[in-house]
Amino acid sequence: MSRTPKITGLLGGSFNPAHGAHRRISLFAMEALGLDEVWWLVSPGNVLKPSEGMAPLAARVASAREAARRAPIKVTAIEAQMGTRYTIDTLRALRRRYPKRRFVWIMGADNLAQFHRWKSWRAIASEMPIAVIARPGYDANALASPAMAWLGRWRRRLEPDLHGAKRSAPALTFLRFDPDTRSASAIRASDSNWYRRYAGIAARDMVTHRSIGVSEP
Repeated sequence: MSRTPKITGLLGGSFNPAHGAHRRISLFAMEALGLDEVWWLVSPGNVLKPSEGMAPLAARVASAREAARRAPIKVTAIEAQMGTRYTIDTLRALRRRYPKRRFVWIMGADNLAQFHRWKSWRAIASEMPIAVIARPGYDANALASPAMAWLGRWRRRLEPDLHGAKRSAPALTFLRFDPDTRSASAIRASDSNWYRRYAGIAARDMVTHRSIGVSEP
């Protein structure tokens, strides 16, 4: 008897730090798309963002594990372990490593607005379905973006019998729910040394089960 493949949502980001909005978005996407779980891909660094102000990877993983506690969310720094720098390389490597899983890429509307700047963004859309989470102040730019002009032909209405997550790529689904204004930048503005709370903690990867290392003060 063949098993139904697990459907896993992928939410990438710096998680600098992780917070309740990440958790809320993930749980909402799980319910809306019929996902089995969500993986938070904690990036070693974002090529579109400056490295200044970026906390150590171990501290960001530790903050993500804390935010994901007791939820069907796995925190992983697998990008650093695989040595992939760009999203397209990460997604292809994940599909090769986990051929029995089906993946859905989850992104905020702010990322869709600049998606056309990502390396091989059309190839990303062809690798797996994309679910876009609406974000206050970004939706108009996202809908008017060059990426949306190309992706619009594959936009799908979320239908319970099909579950946007199970469609073949390219496929784009918008998810709308009550806005959550919490942000990592606001947390950093109020506490620039937030990562020191995790000093001395060796974070463990919840997917590969490897140790990330010890967060320094």
